[in-house]
Amino acid sequence: MRASRLISLVLLLQARETMTAAELARELEVSERTVYRDVLALSAAGVPVYADRGRAGGYRLLGGFRTRLTGLTREEAEALFLAGLPGPAGDMGLADAVAAAELKVLAALPTSLRDASARTGQRFHLDVPGWFRESAPPPWLTELARAVWGDRVVELRYRRGEREVTRTVQPYGLVLKSGVWYLVGRVGADVRTYRVDRVTGVEVGEESFARDEGFDLGGYWREQAEAFLRGMLRAEVTVRLSPAGLRALRHVAEAPFAYEEAVAAAGGPDGQGWVVTRLPVESVPVAYDVLLRLGPEVEVLDPPELRARFAEAARRSAARYAGPPERPGGPDAGQR
Repeated sequence: MRASRLISLVLLLQARETMTAAELARELEVSERTVYRDVLALSAAGVPVYADRGRAGGYRLLGGFRTRLTGLTREEAEALFLAGLPGPAGDMGLADAVAAAELKVLAALPTSLRDASARTGQRFHLDVPGWFRESAPPPWLTELARAVWGDRVVELRYRRGEREVTRTVQPYGLVLKSGVWYLVGRVGADVRTYRVDRVTGVEVGEESFARDEGFDLGGYWREQAEAFLRGMLRAEVTVRLSPAGLRALRHVAEAPFAYEEAVAAAGGPDGQGWVVTRLPVESVPVAYDVLLRLGPEVEVLDPPELRARFAEAARRSAARYAGPPERPGGPDAGQR
């Protein structure tokens, strides 16, 4: 445990050059007294770490000192190469950079761990796009990735319905969701999201922008994704579910929160274990397609038009299964 912490301390100083004892204590989740002891231990072991005094002071490493990655465990080394799996990095034009980084990491690893890259590639493959989707990256993805890395303002031409619009965008980040790339950027005072496959042109300007360092791309995406789904699920249906139907609802509901809200709204079970609840849905036609997957484990109570549609579907199914199956060519077809 302590050896791992000492390596982390050295790597933090390599990455940030100067850190106070308080900053190191927060990062390592230990007390400042423990940091003082760890620094003394590193100095005794020959690591050139020293303290600068004064208001801008802190601990730093002697210029040029670099540690080899001898503190990595096999599990850590193999996990490191998961980040370099082919796919998204290559889509953004970073395949060569990833390959070069892997070579440098391999060179820094001890001999006993240099098979980590091969072992990872043999055991894991990342196939990001969903089924039945084109796997080719959007045409303008590489240019947008470069603009994101360089904090460069772009003129974005974007297909919105039947028309094309132009926006001046400060590109904050790219998000890959279910095989679809999205650009998150600031337009004026607003942060907006654009599907990259709808971008019809990109002009990367010479102007750079000052990034809001407090902007949390992951947090923004989570909020927007849930808001998008909640905006879609504007209708509500009342249903009666069997125990099996309530369990299966998790797999057919349009969004996780829709299932969670349905469970929270469920009343107590009746004598047969069935419960009545409300389910957020996009529309009555979509609700029909969703709930039809539950078969006889669901009864629609409201709205009346959806209940009538299920009743009609039940009558048609009952009529179809009332007798023996019809075979192509007549009732005796298939008999020899």
